[in-house]
Formats: sequence, structure tokens, C-alpha cells
Amino acid sequence: MTFEIALLLVIVLITMILFSTERMPADVVALGVMIVLVLTGLLPVELAFAGFGSEAVLMILGLLILTAALVRTGVVDLAGRALLRRTGNDPNRVLVSMMAAPAVLSTFMSNTASAAFFLPVAVTLARRARISVSQLLMPLAFATILASSVTLIATSTNIVVSGLMVQYGMAPIGMFELTPVGLPIMVLGLLYMFFIGRRMIPNRASGDENANGFQANTYLTETLILPGSPIAGKTLAESGLGRDLDLTVVRVIRGKSRYLAPQANLELEEGDVLLVEGERDEILKIKNKAGIDIKANVKLSDPELQDDDVGLVEAILLSRSPLIGRTLFGVQFRERYGLQVLAITRHGETIRRKISRTPLRLGDVLLIQGKRANISALQEDNTLRVLDTVDDKLPNTRRAPIALGAFAGALILATLEVVNLPVALLLGVLVVFLTRCITPEEAYREVEWRALILIGSMLALGTALEHTGTARYLAMQIVDFAGHANPIVLLAAFFILTMLLTQPMSNQAAAVVVVPIAVQTALQLGVNPRTFAIMIAVGASCSFLTPLEPACLIVYGPGRYRFMDFLKVGSLLTVIIFLLAIVMVPRIWPL
Repeated sequence: MTFEIALLLVIVLITMILFSTERMPADVVALGVMIVLVLTGLLPVELAFAGFGSEAVLMILGLLILTAALVRTGVVDLAGRALLRRTGNDPNRVLVSMMAAPAVLSTFMSNTASAAFFLPVAVTLARRARISVSQLLMPLAFATILASSVTLIATSTNIVVSGLMVQYGMAPIGMFELTPVGLPIMVLGLLYMFFIGRRMIPNRASGDENANGFQANTYLTETLILPGSPIAGKTLAESGLGRDLDLTVVRVIRGKSRYLAPQANLELEEGDVLLVEGERDEILKIKNKAGIDIKANVKLSDPELQDDDVGLVEAILLSRSPLIGRTLFGVQFRERYGLQVLAITRHGETIRRKISRTPLRLGDVLLIQGKRANISALQEDNTLRVLDTVDDKLPNTRRAPIALGAFAGALILATLEVVNLPVALLLGVLVVFLTRCITPEEAYREVEWRALILIGSMLALGTALEHTGTARYLAMQIVDFAGHANPIVLLAAFFILTMLLTQPMSNQAAAVVVVPIAVQTALQLGVNPRTFAIMIAVGASCSFLTPLEPACLIVYGPGRYRFMDFLKVGSLLTVIIFLLAIVMVPRIWPL
């Protein structure tokens, strides 16, 4: 053992301790590790910083921007609604759908791309099913990784191992050669996550919770059926308000004072005012529904409410607010303040009368639209406090086919090996930028930069393991220790080594380091080298112990996970996969 190898092993140990204690954010620890590697001379500067220009970082960047474009154009919303119609609000069915669909998709495409596509869908379903998004995102990521050994193209690591096998005179891995072991691993892993793993995942607040601790609110608003509306003459059930917009009709107001119960067979008429209840984002999507609009919005044709200085905010009433106990109509809110209340939410109570005639209470949250200067003036007077500024841009659904085509086209180009995956994804990003599916400013706001810093920095540690010879040293130690043992023991040792190396290193790098040593060892012992190569391919895809796998990094921030969450949930899963592989691989590919 050289001094460099010993020093690097100490750095790895300290890094794992810092990750586990979580005294500092994971991205800060990773950045510190990269700097230490440079300062100690274990890694040249050019190799240390190369991770930020690596294929892994560029792939994740491209995927995050493309999925942001899918959200911006409404594709994800449509996919979420389609799944919701089949799953309902049952948390168990939602969880099954968010594992099964990504797993199936990942058998024929990059697991990272599959995780990226389903990430916003899972967030939408979690919000509508009233469950924490953390309960869905880790199972989603693990499901995509579990599918890695089902087909040859499920992950590029299989293709790398197949290429190495050809170099050593073996036949390449067939498209479905891994399926007999990969499919049981996927099925058993999904069952583990459904019955056991989900119970180990911390139930943390979802990404919808804002800094003030308020969950996504259920608002009440008044909507108006406009003249010539296509839903006029239809029954309430036929209108699609619940199906298409996830809104609950509380009352139907006809004329000035006629309140009608919202029966499914009630026929709607032009001029009807519908008192509807729903989440903020669903309320704002009313503008997309032809022939219906938020009643307050109908009056927003005034020039003073049409300029670029108009904002949309959520604001809570403070204890000293002069609005408490008054109605919006009584204080002539719009005329006095130059603002329009689009909706109101009150925790624990459903309001069943016109919101303009409802006395306001302490803690009521109002959805307010108007000039930003007027909103600021109200806040300075302690009339209310702004909780959140709302992005009121509607999905650009006309460009949805372009965004979906860019995403699918990138995956097809990569699958057909026209170009590699990072290049294909960045080409897709260029397409969505040029076609204005999403602006660069909007896209960059959606990028999880913390995840990119984490993986870019940790790739330096993986490079150091290879550059200093530490990975090869560890492999040779296994050969020396178990070289004369039963081949099954040696097979298990190489699986464990590959699985451990693939946590800080990329899956492909771990396979490239271990496969040559394993094959040479198998040849010296006179056993089947194909068995060892297949075992390493399975072990290289067993990345459940840390969030450094790209599919896990994508969900790390939105799920508000901690580094140790993956170790807690992934440890038993890794043991199960190991036991399954050590039994099945030697049987299917005899030693």
C-alpha cells in the first residue's frame, strides 16, 4: 500500500462520516472533498474539475431542462391526470403506479431519463393524493435502478461490460440474456419497496410547502359561465370541472340570490356563478377552460390591471389587519386598494357563500392580483403579509407536442446510438429553447444546482480512486485474500467490491476497473469468466446506498432527503439483490 492509497482511504472514511452525520450539506462536503484531493496532490486540477464537464453532469442538466419544458407545456399535467384517473387518490395505487410505470420504461431506456420524466408527475400525484412527495420519489428512483439488469440497453453499464467481454474473447451480452436474473431482481425489489422500504422513508414536507410552513392551500373562488360557453346546457357531471380541473363545485348561484345544490344532473346556464374549491394551481387553470373564467378576472379588462407590473401573490391576514371581520364587498376592496381577490382559503372550514360577502378572519389566505406597488403598500401597512409570489403563467399547451417530441427524439437518437445520450439530450434542450417551449431563464430556475455540484464534486473522488490505483489495489486484495477459496466466495467478493465502488464512482468506471481483474482471476482458476462478468454487471447497477446515482440525485432535492435516508432504505434491498444474484447467476451461467 502506497502513501497515496492510504491517504485516499482515510479521506473516503472521513467523507462517509461527514455524509452520515449531516452536520454540513452533502454538496458542501463533496465540494470540500474535491478541494482536499487537489491540495493533497492526489488528483491533478484538470482531472478534479473534469467532473463538472462530464457526461453524467451534462446528462442530468439536459434531463432537468427537458422535464421543465414538459411541465411548462402541460405534458406532465396531462400525464398526471391520466394516471390519477386510473389510480384515484388511493396512496397505495399511486405508489404502485409510480414504481411500475418508471420500472417498465427503464427496461428500454436510461433509468436517469425515466426518473426525470416521472419526477414532476410524481410531485403532481402526491399533491393531489394528499401524501408527502418524499414517499413517492425514492421508490420511483429505486424502481428505475431495479430495472437496470432486465435488458442489455436498460443501462449503459451493461453495454460497457458487454464490450469488455468481447475484448476477452467472449460473446457479447444478448438483448435479453440478463432477463432471467434481472426480472426477478426488479419484481422482488418493487415488492420490498411497497411492503417494507416505504415504511423506512421519512415523511418529510413536500416541495409544495413554502418557507412559512403553509402547505398547498385549498382555495374557494367564484367562476362565471360566459355567454356562448360550451358547457352551458350541459349537466354539472358533463362539464368536466372535476375531471379536467380537479375542482369541487360547492354551490351554483343563479341570478342574484338563488343558491342551488351542486347535483350531478344540474343543467348549467350562461351567467351561472359556480362556487368552486380547489388547490391554487388548479384554480389558476380555470383560465384554460373554454367558456368559463374566474369571476373576478372577468373585470380585469381595465387598462390599469393589464400592464406588465401586475403580480399575483398569496397573502395572509395579520392580527392587526383592518380587514378582519369585514367583507370584501363592505370595504370595497378593489376600489380602495386597486387589487382583486381571486380566491380565499380558510383552514378547517368550507365557505358556502359568495366570497365577496364572507367576513374575513385572522389567518385567512387570499389569492390577490394587482399592481405590485399596491400589494407592497398593503404589506407595509400591516394589512396583510405576502407569503408567496405566484407564477401565473399558464402552460403553453400549443407547444406540448414539440416538447414531448424533443424529449422522445433525444432518447431515440441515443437508443439507436446515432449520438450518445448527453449530446442527444442537449440537442433536445436546444430545440425547446429555439421553439420557445421554455425560456432559458425559466429552465435555469428549475435546475437542481445542488445536485449538479454534488455529483460533479464526487466524480472527482471516483477519479481519484482510479488515478491513484486504489480501486485496483482493493480488487487485488480481494484476489489475494480469496483467490484459493471457493469460486462462489470469490464471486460474492467481486459483487461486493463492485457495489461499493459504484457508490462514489460511476457505474461504468467501477465495471471497467473490476471486470478485467475478475476475468483474469476466473481464467487462472479455470472457471467460467462469463459468470464473473455478469455478476459484476448486476453489482454495478446496485446503487442504493447513497444518493450519488444520477437517478437518485434527480429526486434528492425535491424529496428533501438526507444522505443517510438512502443507506437506511437501500441496505436491506442491496442484501436481497445480492442473495438473489449469488444464487441465480451461477445457476444460469454455470461456473
